[in-house]
Amino acid sequence: MKFTVFGATGGIGREVVRQALDGGHEVTAVVRDPARFTVTGDRLQVVRADLTDPEALRPAVTGRDAVLSGLGARSRKDAGVAARLTRAVLSALEAEGVRRLLVVSAGPVGPEPEGDGVLDRTMRGIVSAALKDVYADLRAMEAELALSATDWTVVRPPRLQDKPVTGSYRAVVGGFPPRGRFIGRADVAHSMLAMVADAGTVKQGVGVAY
Repeated sequence: MKFTVFGATGGIGREVVRQALDGGHEVTAVVRDPARFTVTGDRLQVVRADLTDPEALRPAVTGRDAVLSGLGARSRKDAGVAARLTRAVLSALEAEGVRRLLVVSAGPVGPEPEGDGVLDRTMRGIVSAALKDVYADLRAMEAELALSATDWTVVRPPRLQDKPVTGSYRAVVGGFPPRGRFIGRADVAHSMLAMVADAGTVKQGVGVAY
């Protein structure tokens, strides 16, 4: 398949590129600073583009089977970037007739998992309060997706870790795994690639966690 990856210099985006290449796919990585992108491969094309300009993004998405995005705020001061940049990506996709889009959000943005205990609910509340601007940005991003013509999927992980890919995690369509506190960035990438051809995840939020 032919994929385009946005946010390819981030932890999840970089893993999406690596795993897609390992799987034999063709990948276009869209970045703002190619010097920060170290992945190489025969089936990889690296494109430098202004991520706020839909017209500049159109050549990178045309003819793609799916687009995967790890775009988002890296800190509270970046709040607003996820919705703003995803809006540009959506405009480019709709202009080029590309329908499949998978993006990364966050567990606390979705519904609370059934069966969580007091500790998990308390921690969720603390984290949500501390990162309220970031989560408001992600909710705005998800609202943009819901209004779009794309076949979108929102992947919602909990706290992220730097661990090798395992392929062993829980995924709940329309919800979140109970007591799901962590997941590795590599496994979030693995889940996104696994969902590309999964019709059951279209226009759904999917919670993923160990």
